[in-house]
Amino acid sequence: MPNTPSSSGQSRGRPELSDEDIAGMRRHIADCALKLFEEHGYEAVSMRRLATEAGCTTKTLYRYFDRKIDILRQLWGEIFTDLFGQLDAIAARKKEARERLDAIALGYVTYWLQQRDRYFMVFMSSGVSQPDVSVFVEDDVIVVRFQLIFKALADALDTPASPEDIHLRAQLLLCALNGIAHNLITISAYPWDDPEKLVRAAVSGALTAELA
Repeated sequence: MPNTPSSSGQSRGRPELSDEDIAGMRRHIADCALKLFEEHGYEAVSMRRLATEAGCTTKTLYRYFDRKIDILRQLWGEIFTDLFGQLDAIAARKKEARERLDAIALGYVTYWLQQRDRYFMVFMSSGVSQPDVSVFVEDDVIVVRFQLIFKALADALDTPASPEDIHLRAQLLLCALNGIAHNLITISAYPWDDPEKLVRAAVSGALTAELA
């Protein structure tokens, strides 16, 4: 009877792998995938091609990741962990609430401007379905990290606001920041204003907008 692959990286009839072995191989595969996805795009890279890059068989690859989208989701998670690690450090250096919000917002946009390949992989990967994205954005670990921006905005408001009001303003700010990053990256030939000016205007708009 053939060996049965499993998500744990083990199969019947094979020596048991340690957690360290499994984590190491998953890390190696993810690193190879990051290189290929950034160079060629997610949709253009097959599991067979990824297996070749990783120096293993396709069958071995499937012992560590059930689907290609699972590898991409892992990379997305690592990218956002890196992003918010930097934003946490930025926030810790700013004592005044408005200054902290401005710095976090600018740090968010600057990250994508400096990591354009990552921006394309996170926001513009072809061959990714809405359900694929929904599973990721509904992950509590990711959602919690965005609370940094929500809290910074709440602290910077001149007067106390309801949770619903803060939520709407924070969403408005995130839409503006993503729009700034997107336009600066994808329409780079246009003479956009300085990113810092655009970000400050976006923050001001989110703080002072009259909400219906």
